[in-house]
Amino acid sequence: MAHKWFETVEIARQRARKTLPPSVFGALKAGSEAGETLVDNERAFRELGFVPTVADKPAERDQSTQVLGQPLSMPVLISPTGVQMVHPEAEMGIARAAANRGTGLGLSNFGSTPMEAVIEANPLTFFQIYWCGTREQMTSRIDRAKRAGIPGLIVTLDWSFSHGRDWGSPDIPEQLDLRTTLKHAPELLARPRYAWRYGRYTIEHRELPDLHVPNMVVEGEDPPGFFEAYGQWMGTPPPSWDDLRWLRDQWDGPFMLKGIMRVSDARKAADAGYTSISVSNHGGNNLDTTPAPIRALPLIAEAVGDRIEVVMDGGIRRGSDVVKAVALGAKAVMIGRASLWALAVGGQAGVENVLDVLRNGVDSAMLGLGKRSLAELSPADIVVPDGFSDAIAQAG
Repeated sequence: MAHKWFETVEIARQRARKTLPPSVFGALKAGSEAGETLVDNERAFRELGFVPTVADKPAERDQSTQVLGQPLSMPVLISPTGVQMVHPEAEMGIARAAANRGTGLGLSNFGSTPMEAVIEANPLTFFQIYWCGTREQMTSRIDRAKRAGIPGLIVTLDWSFSHGRDWGSPDIPEQLDLRTTLKHAPELLARPRYAWRYGRYTIEHRELPDLHVPNMVVEGEDPPGFFEAYGQWMGTPPPSWDDLRWLRDQWDGPFMLKGIMRVSDARKAADAGYTSISVSNHGGNNLDTTPAPIRALPLIAEAVGDRIEVVMDGGIRRGSDVVKAVALGAKAVMIGRASLWALAVGGQAGVENVLDVLRNGVDSAMLGLGKRSLAELSPADIVVPDGFSDAIAQAG
């Protein structure tokens, strides 16, 4: 079936809701508790405004940048997210789409596709790990990434295992088998396109899609299931800054620490030798009532932007959001739900669509602001309301 173009991320979300079974779409919504952070991640961008110009605008605009030592054609990367079986193409569809648009992606520790296959599809694949298991297990994953040719690592640290949601949590199966299919039959019958997509996959591959996480183990070993891996993660004591310095020492290339929301933590990450940080609250899926990352970004970029590369993750829905983040100090942004909605709608073509939507939006905003390159953007281009970052400033 040919992919039908969507012109905004919101339209992709609406189509994904119509395409996916409610439980699968609910897993993409995620969030926690009352969902206040989930809402603020997007709302905060709408509180910011632009100061456009009318003349002497450049005829061409350059969106190129560099993150984790790799050149990107646009200031947007795909954020690492867990098992991406909203479409049979999963991580491979996202990797190929990003490669075709000249950008990179983070591959989750809990991804459903081996890193060797993903990096073959896109050399700009950064492997994301959690502080999970023993040091020996973590170093074995890092060694595997080295052998695969991964150019940079991402460690995500902002998860507090908050699972309750006022609207209820989705029923996520531990494996896709006949019993699961029968249990979710009413949902599947209501979403015939989705059911046909996976039925065709099963016929062509003579097996059901796999919910195991192959990048948790040494290549060739039997991978654990998603929930088995999640249990190991939950049971691992959280790291100290000494642990994080040790982890940094295990990798001799660029290394991003993801989940920073405090200026003090950003300074500690720089002191620990990390080359990059992502200002992020895990897409609002974590500690509810945490402010949006865009509120923390200006303070963090001002404090450490001359020492460490700053990226932002959370709430990006438009190219104009990307420009606001870059103007306030980010080298680039990462997108999660936007790419998954697009993947659900159209596979690789859908992800290419969402990247084109964001690229076009970045270009329009740069034209309106009269900017030839991302380097010309600055806080002076943004209208920031009083009190926008006060909560972060008070936290320190």
